[in-house]
Amino acid sequence: MAGLEITEVRVRPFSKEDEKLKAFATITFSDCFVVSDLKVIKGKKGLFVAMPSRKRKDGTFKDVAHPLNNETRQLIEKKVLAAYEEALAQETTGSSPIDEPAEIVEDEFSDK
Repeated sequence: MAGLEITEVRVRPFSKEDEKLKAFATITFSDCFVVSDLKVIKGKKGLFVAMPSRKRKDGTFKDVAHPLNNETRQLIEKKVLAAYEEALAQETTGSSPIDEPAEIVEDEFSDK
């Protein structure tokens, strides 16, 4: 996947304080491939991004899309969490609708 860029990040925050699920996110790679239903989750150590998953018949969940290395996972998490924080700030000030792109980024991730 060398050469792919995250070209857009959209987040849809939730306003419930007590919920662990804080937002859904969609990321676009190189303006040509979209991954939807990432989740921003509040865990014991802070916010993190969960990949899209499906519930199996046995009740467990399996990711349907996920990064193959930690560097890529960290890049995705960094961009999604930054877009989440920006969307919260915009929601507070009322400066733009939540379903508009919260952040557009153009960083390549290397395949090492």
